[in-house]
Amino acid sequence: MATRLYSHPVFLEHLTPAGHPERPDRLRALFSVLEGYDYYALDQVEAPFSDEGALGLVHPASYLKKIKAQIPDPLDEEQLASGMAQPIVNVGQDTYVSPQSWHAVLAATGSALAAVEDVFNGQADNVFIAARPPGHHATADTAMGFCITNTVAVAARYAQSHFGAERVAIIDWDVHHGNGTQDIFDADKDVLFCSTHQSQLYPGTGLVKETGVGNIVNAPLLADSGSREFREAFSTRILPALDNFRPDLILISAGFDGHYLDPLAQLNLIEADYDWATGQVMERADRFCNNRLISFLEGGYDLQGLSFSAAAHITRLMKG
Repeated sequence: MATRLYSHPVFLEHLTPAGHPERPDRLRALFSVLEGYDYYALDQVEAPFSDEGALGLVHPASYLKKIKAQIPDPLDEEQLASGMAQPIVNVGQDTYVSPQSWHAVLAATGSALAAVEDVFNGQADNVFIAARPPGHHATADTAMGFCITNTVAVAARYAQSHFGAERVAIIDWDVHHGNGTQDIFDADKDVLFCSTHQSQLYPGTGLVKETGVGNIVNAPLLADSGSREFREAFSTRILPALDNFRPDLILISAGFDGHYLDPLAQLNLIEADYDWATGQVMERADRFCNNRLISFLEGGYDLQGLSFSAAAHITRLMKG
């Protein structure tokens, strides 16, 4: 077995307005790094498309219908030849859809379902999902923060409903708090949500006092925090919570926008921090849940910071 990576060309066809930080070049930059020899053993698989029913594990039908209705029709060949650009529609706070966005959502969801099946059936040591749009800001019924549907939440619900997972842990180290994931699981004692993120940054949630039913652990970091503060928050709040919870499955919302080069935040993390955090979570996956670990790409908007940090994360996953 090996580390499996799911992606799909349709993720490049989810379009955002010119100058928007969540852009197709994010994946292009990552894959340019993964073309190196060090990644020959990475099991790269094209993402399957899920049916829409899987999204119903988290999102109500009324919300999905509303989003689908806003997906614009693609231009025809004559319009494209004339130089017209594919239409882009705003569906929420800084969040957009284009003609292929719904297919991107279904491929991201299909990746999540396949990854859960992989780790429970022993088909992969662990899995990284290189998809866009990201998902952790999407609540059950609201698109926001570049996110349309919450892929990591769908994976957790799928593990519960189809594989009998009794305790699912979600670790979110995106620099922006995963408000959507927290909101979805706020009252579910069987899902642990732990987040370290920059305090007072978008979307303004993630305070220490937000504890759900004892299943929410937030470790906010002040602006200009770096490696020491990040590792301390991880070691003193997140890892002890994970140890006490003893999960059957660990999911990571892996944003790399805490990197010092990222334009949307003010943390000062480096690639080695993501390598370290990945190793710490992998130790718990080995100890508690037979290495069942799935990581989902979330944020990261400086192309160098994103690609090299994600590569460090994937390299650590491949070490098993």
